[in-house]
Amino acid sequence: MTYPISNNTPHQPTLWLKNPLAVFTANDQDATNGVVIQGNRIIELIAEGQQPNSTIDQTFDASRHVLIPGLINTHHHLYQTLTRAFPPALNKRLFPWLQTLYPIWAKLQPEMLHAATELGLAELMLSGCTTVADHHYLFPDALTEAIDIQVSTANTIGNRVMLTRGSMSLGQDQGGLPPQSTVQTDDIILRDCERVIKQFHQPHEGAMIQLALAPCSPFSVTPELMTQTASLAREYGVRLHTHLAETEDENAFCLQTFGLRPLDYLESVNWLSNDVWLAHGIHFNDDEIQRLGQAEVGICHCPSSNMVLASGICRTKELQAAGAHVGLGVDGSASNDGSNMIQEVRQALLINRLRYQADEVTHLDALFWATKGSAKVIGRHDVGELAVGKQADLALFNLDAPRFSGAHDPLAALVLCGAHQADHVMVGGQWTVTNGQLIGQDLANIQSRHSQLAKQLVQ
Repeated sequence: MTYPISNNTPHQPTLWLKNPLAVFTANDQDATNGVVIQGNRIIELIAEGQQPNSTIDQTFDASRHVLIPGLINTHHHLYQTLTRAFPPALNKRLFPWLQTLYPIWAKLQPEMLHAATELGLAELMLSGCTTVADHHYLFPDALTEAIDIQVSTANTIGNRVMLTRGSMSLGQDQGGLPPQSTVQTDDIILRDCERVIKQFHQPHEGAMIQLALAPCSPFSVTPELMTQTASLAREYGVRLHTHLAETEDENAFCLQTFGLRPLDYLESVNWLSNDVWLAHGIHFNDDEIQRLGQAEVGICHCPSSNMVLASGICRTKELQAAGAHVGLGVDGSASNDGSNMIQEVRQALLINRLRYQADEVTHLDALFWATKGSAKVIGRHDVGELAVGKQADLALFNLDAPRFSGAHDPLAALVLCGAHQADHVMVGGQWTVTNGQLIGQDLANIQSRHSQLAKQLVQ
């Protein structure tokens, strides 16, 4: 087996991923006989019975693998990998769950965030996830340069990242949920938002690091900060993100505090726009769904998290029909307790079968949400599908485990039989996982360091 060499060399060899067991392109194009990659891009899809037009330098025999675009996680809180299955927070609703964990998270130190980000990105990469949007909104005094830490860490693992500079300005003294030690003033927040955009955001196609601005939620920031954040994001051409309509308690909070339902509040602060994506988006009524569709807002469906916290089920099909973009997110690994994107695809299919009939949502729908749908949610047009000119981000899964034995449709088996780890993963034409192992990373060391710091955090 041979692999492509660095994109910095004068000659970029072609690589043919040949004769896959099954292919999902996310766009209904025929790639039955594989794809051809040169440098960081896909240059050919090879239809059934066809041969490449390009001269092929290297070949990868994919006959034992299901080939899909790299999965895209549109909402996560990587720092929460340090508080998985934390006993005091078990079996609680969202608000009490947050109130239990905020004092713990307030003690985060730089090395803890580094370890949490490193482990979470590694875990996601091994599950076939090549692009990760992380919502970090905790900036206690010890962690004011959290985004800088995450940028440095992401560069070592190799995922593309959309790092959202989150914020909280309403502490418990102002009627909010978080401790005062975790909130910042509007001025400090906005100045740092501008700094990290200027320092780290890559606006170009094929970007590895992108920034977005992301006040945590309507109950943790002021309306003034929401409005000013929107203005700043649009000045620099970056996207906006927040939690919205996750629980009925949140709806009640917005009505009590602002006299508005969450979506009306969102519109009042200039956030009902196609440069916005929302996490969860569960409790919208029919009229609100139409308004979200007309504005082409993105919705990140978080199946496992919504089940853990008993929040409800996102109305994915209605949102799509209205014109909203729907993608998938793992969400924080304390409300999911895992960071596995291919498992989230299966969860998305199963939970949607509780809202819709079996013939109304399929494994192909779930795979679309996790790939091209998610790319639309975060405003990327260069990833999320297998197509000529797109970035060569992809995952290959073998079906050799006992759980797949007897499966007749390989693509359906990937979802229905519960795939949990990719065999090979590629980001921008470069292999990041081969034979189920992260390239250039000592996973045992990453895990050991992370585990030690997790114990230290909760002491």
